[in-house]
Amino acid sequence: MAKSTGKRKKKVESVFLVCEETGDYNYTVRRKLGGEKLKLKKFCPRLQRHTIHNEKKK
Repeated sequence: MAKSTGKRKKKVESVFLVCEETGDYNYTVRRKLGGEKLKLKKFCPRLQRHTIHNEKKK
């Protein structure tokens, strides 16, 4: 068994989920590289209801 001494390649990235209505950064998510941008319905604490949240990179 040989140990690998090289660094691992990054397979995931951290992104923010930003509320469409308030612009607040409410969530951080780790997701795989590539693909379409996330667009999820999540709870917004400021508005006290569920709103659409879009992905924004750090």
